[in-house]
Amino acid sequence: MQYAAGAALPVGADAIAFGRELLRQGRRNLHALFHCNSQQSNLLAGAGALDKLECGFSGLEGFGFANGLRRAVESGQLLLEDYSNLAMPLRFLGGALNWPFVPTTTCIGSDIQHFSAYAPDEVPARGKIPPVRDPFSGREIGALSPLRPDLAAIHVTLADPRGNGILIGSEWSRFELSRAARRVVLIADHIVDTDCMRQYPNLVRIPDVIVEAVVWWPFSAWPAASPGVHDADETHMKRMNEALGSAEGTAAYLAEYVHGYADLDAYLALIGEDNRRALADTATAFLLDPYRRWFLPRERIEALAAANLAGTSARNAATEVPA
Repeated sequence: MQYAAGAALPVGADAIAFGRELLRQGRRNLHALFHCNSQQSNLLAGAGALDKLECGFSGLEGFGFANGLRRAVESGQLLLEDYSNLAMPLRFLGGALNWPFVPTTTCIGSDIQHFSAYAPDEVPARGKIPPVRDPFSGREIGALSPLRPDLAAIHVTLADPRGNGILIGSEWSRFELSRAARRVVLIADHIVDTDCMRQYPNLVRIPDVIVEAVVWWPFSAWPAASPGVHDADETHMKRMNEALGSAEGTAAYLAEYVHGYADLDAYLALIGEDNRRALADTATAFLLDPYRRWFLPRERIEALAAANLAGTSARNAATEVPA
């Protein structure tokens, strides 16, 4: 399965909790598509869940190189296909527009064009960014393959129960990804009343018509940041990346921080109440002030989820064919 996640910088706005859940369910052999490697793809690679990864940046900025990713690539377990930070959103855009290929002038003449993890013995690689002729100028440019992932798990700051989403902070390619993916799941810090979306329709970058499901999961970006909601947990970012540097460290990390909780309350307890309070005391908290009046309380969110689950079960029962 081709799996993509929506993230901004490697240290923010990625639904890392969704990656943890993929591991909890034993998902393997994923072909991951990330604009930027994040702690999610670092974790999935280190845990052995990926066999292919295409991304435009592979580090973790101030937290060092991604050790889980490095170990998976160097062991030969994972094929890493490298692109630029411009090429990846262009490929998502091409998928969103259903183009057969994406004309490009980025990466041309570089090692990114000439070397492919999928054809390591073919240099220059003919099939990665093949040359095409501009019919208007006659200039030779490149052709990028469009991306249409099977599933995109996109972190959003605010979502309503219908699936409309608002992003706070740098967007990167989450807009293009939401249109390119065959199925889209939003993982939201806050669930808001739909009146919030009606008040700010110009800010709804992901509309409900393309969304498969909405998941309310506070601190889903932890230990990375969610602008306006919480800062990065720098101590855990370093600890996590260090653990992913070895098989033994990864196994211990998975036992505690992937398989060590059963529900949302246990997950939040794992982060720690005092730690969550400190992380939420962020200088960017004012960004959420215009929307707070529409935040739905937990009991309302859980009631909506229960009603939705009951409705789904009833619909499934109604469509069952007797033996």
